[in-house]
Amino acid sequence: MKDARVPLIGETLSDAILQHLKYSFGKDAEHATVTDWRLALSYAIRDRIVDPWFASTRATYAQHGKRVYYLSMEFLIGRLLEDATVNLGLMDEVRGFFEGRGLDATEIMQDEPDAALGNGGLGRLAACFLESMSTVGCPAYGYGIRYEHGLFKQSFERGRQIEAPEDWLSQTHAWEFERPESVYRIGFGGSVETPGDRAVWTPSETVVAEAYDTPIVGWQGRWANTLRLWSATPETVFDLGRFNAGDYYGAAEPENLARTISRVLYPDDTTEEGKRLRLKQEFFFTAASLRDIVRRFEDEYADLSLLSDKVAIQLNDTHPAIAGPELVRILHDEKGMAFDAAVETARACLGYTNHTLLPEALERWSVGLMADLLPRHMQIIERIDAAHAEAHPDRRAVIIGDGDVQMGPLAFTMAHRVNGVSALHTGLMRDTVFAELNRLHPDRIVNETNGITPRRWLLGANPRLSGLITRAIGDGWVDDLEQLQKLEPLADDAAFREDYAAAKRANKADLADYLGARGTPVDPDALFDVQIKRIHEYKRQHLNILQTIALWQAMKDDPQGDWVPQVKIFGGKAAPGYVFAKEIIHLINAVAEVVNADPDTGHLLRVAYPANYNVSLAEKLIPAAEVSQQVSTAGKEASGTGNMKFALNGALTIGTLDGANVEIRKLVGAENFFLFGMTADEAVERRGVADHAGRAIAACPELARALDAIRDGTFGERFESITGNVSGADYFLVASDFADYWRASRELEAARRDAAGWTRMAILNTARSGWFSSDRTIRDYMADIWDARAISVG
Repeated sequence: MKDARVPLIGETLSDAILQHLKYSFGKDAEHATVTDWRLALSYAIRDRIVDPWFASTRATYAQHGKRVYYLSMEFLIGRLLEDATVNLGLMDEVRGFFEGRGLDATEIMQDEPDAALGNGGLGRLAACFLESMSTVGCPAYGYGIRYEHGLFKQSFERGRQIEAPEDWLSQTHAWEFERPESVYRIGFGGSVETPGDRAVWTPSETVVAEAYDTPIVGWQGRWANTLRLWSATPETVFDLGRFNAGDYYGAAEPENLARTISRVLYPDDTTEEGKRLRLKQEFFFTAASLRDIVRRFEDEYADLSLLSDKVAIQLNDTHPAIAGPELVRILHDEKGMAFDAAVETARACLGYTNHTLLPEALERWSVGLMADLLPRHMQIIERIDAAHAEAHPDRRAVIIGDGDVQMGPLAFTMAHRVNGVSALHTGLMRDTVFAELNRLHPDRIVNETNGITPRRWLLGANPRLSGLITRAIGDGWVDDLEQLQKLEPLADDAAFREDYAAAKRANKADLADYLGARGTPVDPDALFDVQIKRIHEYKRQHLNILQTIALWQAMKDDPQGDWVPQVKIFGGKAAPGYVFAKEIIHLINAVAEVVNADPDTGHLLRVAYPANYNVSLAEKLIPAAEVSQQVSTAGKEASGTGNMKFALNGALTIGTLDGANVEIRKLVGAENFFLFGMTADEAVERRGVADHAGRAIAACPELARALDAIRDGTFGERFESITGNVSGADYFLVASDFADYWRASRELEAARRDAAGWTRMAILNTARSGWFSSDRTIRDYMADIWDARAISVG
């Protein structure tokens, strides 16, 4: 007799949804809530991923494929329901099912909480890579932490950022499978004994890493890979003796201490305890992942010398850089491999992706903390550093220096390939942060320009535009994004331009409804100008808001002038301990309060800052955006991926020659990109000019007047930290770039007055963005770094 709780392959999706509603959640259709329907749909979709997921694993084993393991502190996957439904080609069937019952499929899908597993581009890149690895058939695992609260939930109180715990796991997470058989004891502290060449590490504290697996399905369900997330639990859940003695809080202490490790993404590390927790997190997930990798390898192969032939491990930034010493420890101390052979084997497996040129973002841990928390690893790091010094007597680069273990040089030294994420960034890596290591290892650095998945960021997020594209050129672009080049001739077709503009206008109307419901009514016919990023000085949201103040002042002087009405939209979170970034948020909200209330300019300019920016909000903002603000100081942004998403969806970029902006401008055409600002070399030179900020302000009346308005209290508080920084040291050169930014912004507005010309430029941005597919990026990693090949099921 058939078990009605488990939908069979031959059953319809409708049957599966109704069966899960009844048997998994105990509801009938008449009394089901939106959440009931969403969970029933999620389980029904998940059922249809399991078979290709299993088949992919079997094919990898059968063909002895090389597996790629992607280690990342962040996987900003967002909502998975719509993504999976789109990739399986079931969206029309799902919409038909719910419409037939008088229900809104969009409302049901948007009931899913965003998985709070990341903050910005690094985490979103990791999510795009997982989906693309599945689409191209690259056998892979993603490894990270199953954060209970992840990054914080952002709200505003009197314009200031307020952080609250994210509660994404308060509901059933429909996509994961708990793996109680995959658990590993992870140790900290303790002592090391060396009875021979191999050491014995006896930790003083241990926690248990428990695995939770989420299948990530690629386009058309041809392949599915695994995202394995680790949750920290105690070895002893509850101390009954302490409880019975009346020590109720102490009885739960082991559980509380263990769960702290997987509770929050990026805990504030301005304190010593915060630093200790951050390093614990990094070692916890890296160590669990490596043990899982070695265990899986040994299930299939007996000879550990083959490890690098069958295993590629990619470190996404320096967070998992401890992987080098830990893999050496496993191979040498636990498996008996000679130390030098263990180092070479580990290096042959490991690749390192660098994401920053900011020295403060290249992690470093004090020798004291490392030795206390990971004593055996400190010994291994010392030995690696000494061997590197011996091999290169003239070297100046060190792993251990100034009392710190420097994780960037450690990751570089222990990787066989080190990659940047845009052409400019990779060149600057060679010339700046890793100049000395590049001299010693001239073939190690390679470039792999970032990419984005078109399934999430065009097909799913922008159905109006993706539908228009498919009607015009077919659907082959979905997994071959460079087919968008076929749209180029249509940029001169009046009917296509009209349809393209109509799709953008409808997306803007949707966003206007969303913003209006949250207290900021806007005109959907105004120019929608968007900057959505992590809040940071180098990303220069304060440059944008200063220009907004100057524009408001000019409009107020002449409200009847020939202005282009516009909506300035900001989104992003500041790290809880980053005081200056939080002041930028406060200033933006203070300006919004004044500008939006001004009766003279209210029809010309509005400022919106929707709280709690995440993937789902990005999916609302990017399809509606007409202008993409990419204004970082040249030489500071590694790549960016938001810039690619905006261009793909037809927003025109105003930006500097920084990160992947350089490649975007080259591909979409300089005439379809609004360039301003100094180059990276010019920025370095400008910092050497005495009083460079003062000179720039004196030469730019618009900037001087905007700063004066802040200082005189026009926006409530006087924001001395921001005005003092911009007019003082101004390391990120806001003042020096302002005048050119003002010029480019006015040129952009002039272009916007020509509706047909503007739409033509937008179409060409879409048509020429195909190279930025993460499918292309993954194929490049497979060829240049991983030496991996795609596998097909069957």
